[in-house]
Order: sequence, then C-alpha cells, then structure tokens
Amino acid sequence: MTLFDRIKGLADKQGKNIKTVALDIGLSENAIYGWKKTKPKADDLAKVADYFHVTVDFLLGREGLEIINEPIDLAKLVDDRKVDWDKWVSFEGKPLSDDVKIAMKLILGKRLEDK
Repeated sequence: MTLFDRIKGLADKQGKNIKTVALDIGLSENAIYGWKKTKPKADDLAKVADYFHVTVDFLLGREGLEIINEPIDLAKLVDDRKVDWDKWVSFEGKPLSDDVKIAMKLILGKRLEDK
C-alpha cells in the first residue's frame, strides 16, 4: 500500500475526498495527488498525520494504525469555538448531524453543571 493509498483510505473513512483534505490543511487541491509520483515535504506529511490523528510512520507504512489519543476536556465540547466537532467527534467514521451535535452539547452541558 502506498502513501497515497493510506491517505485515501483515511479520507474515505471520514467521508472526505483527497481534494478536501488537502484544502483543509492548507495545501493546494492537487498536492496529495502529486505524491503518487513525488515525495512530500516532511512538514506537509506531518500536517496530514495530525489531520487524521495518526503517526507519520503509519502514513509511510512503517507501522500499523496508531491513533494518537489526545484527552479532550468535555467542558470544551460544549463550546464550538474550542472544538471542531466535525474533526473530533464522529459515529462509525461519519460526521454527526447538527441535531445530534446539539443534543450532545445540551447533555454534556447539563452534566457539567451538575458536578
């Protein structure tokens, strides 16, 4: 499996296409497609790894899937300015609907108030 194949697989799991991923991380829309024939810069590869919460070694095929687990402060989840819900929270790899996000925020907010 190539670098491009790994990135494509991760994008597919999140319901995104390669162009969207590239633009989301500040690359040109065809940059990742170009990696089929050329090697990416290290900092661009790190951006992709951070975006998908995997290691650069995984993208390069040096190890199995390793998701980087970062603790998320639940109090921040109720504030859209602090957490990108579409990036951090999903169900079976698919983004949550706006209704579900609102319900979760209301539940989390109430639970945090009850502490």
